[in-house]
Amino acid sequence: MTSSPPPTSNGIPVREQALDWFVRRRDQGLGAQEELVFQAWLHAAPSHQDAFDHWQAQWQSFDAVPQDMKELLQRNLAYDQAMEAASGAAREAARAGQVNPPRTGVESNAETIAATGPTRRRVLMPALSIAAAAAVVTGTGGLAWKHWQAQPTFVQSLASKRGQQLEATMPDGSRLRLDAATRLNVAYYRDRREVTLLEGQAMFEVSPNPTMPFDVLAGPVRVTVVGTRFAVRYTPSLPSDAGVHVAVEEGKVRVAQVGADNHLALLSASQQVTSDRDGVLSAVHSITAAEVAPWRNQRVRFDSQRLDAALAELGRYVDVPLLIRDPAVAALQITGVFDPADLSTFQRVLPASLPVRLKVVGQGSWEIVMR
Repeated sequence: MTSSPPPTSNGIPVREQALDWFVRRRDQGLGAQEELVFQAWLHAAPSHQDAFDHWQAQWQSFDAVPQDMKELLQRNLAYDQAMEAASGAAREAARAGQVNPPRTGVESNAETIAATGPTRRRVLMPALSIAAAAAVVTGTGGLAWKHWQAQPTFVQSLASKRGQQLEATMPDGSRLRLDAATRLNVAYYRDRREVTLLEGQAMFEVSPNPTMPFDVLAGPVRVTVVGTRFAVRYTPSLPSDAGVHVAVEEGKVRVAQVGADNHLALLSASQQVTSDRDGVLSAVHSITAAEVAPWRNQRVRFDSQRLDAALAELGRYVDVPLLIRDPAVAALQITGVFDPADLSTFQRVLPASLPVRLKVVGQGSWEIVMR
């Protein structure tokens, strides 16, 4: 909403008069006589009190601006003041030489200001400084404020190799544990904490902070918490597992489809939800504590998993010397818990669990074929 211009006194807008009084009282102080004059002006009309209250509120907002932003403002204002001084010196030189430069709107305004007396000249630049500072939190200056707010205070990229697990502690004490072949980016802002899981799976132990929510972005899904321990899996490079899996070990999390916050699930401890590749969530279901993140104990869990997908999962940890060419073999389902580093056991279990055998096709490699 745009307010109408304030009334004027002696040709000077009331809001500018209020700004002059505010600067003088704040930076220089008023003598007893000046304070009486100010009080008389303040109570002369309701618009005077409103204008003075406006500048007080603006300055209080400026006090809340962090120091680095204040320093930036001060540098910009110093530059503006230097340009104004240089312009004034040029005008004085022109007058001394009896040169009549073209009159501009700026010069006309400057002469009007000068005619109001030395007090107004003395407080003009501090007043302009406050006005500029106020612009940080109102009007077009809000863009600078929003830009400052959008800058991260901490960033870090983490990546684990095949077969490697990685742990990291964040500045707030939150702990991240990455499974093998996992990549993620961390960014902390002044009002939130954010992790983007690019590939793989990770466990998050989040330090509570109600004023700074902790978000994990995994493809089409956003997981939001305040303080909890949970696991997120997102492996888009595996065609059979392009969705997102979220499992909670402690606390509560909110899981939502990105861009569609009405499609959400609220999870408590020992609960899990999965999504498809588009972020559409399944029903919430219960799990055991061991199912939250079995990879922490060097285990992978298959529950009626296609055999080709199981081999792809094992491939996140080690080179798998097993080959499948027959689509019927690929579609066979396997169930069990395995150590991904112990492929010899997996190879022994296969013929005992499924109607297959291993056929040697090269030095140290086998094809899985039907018996």
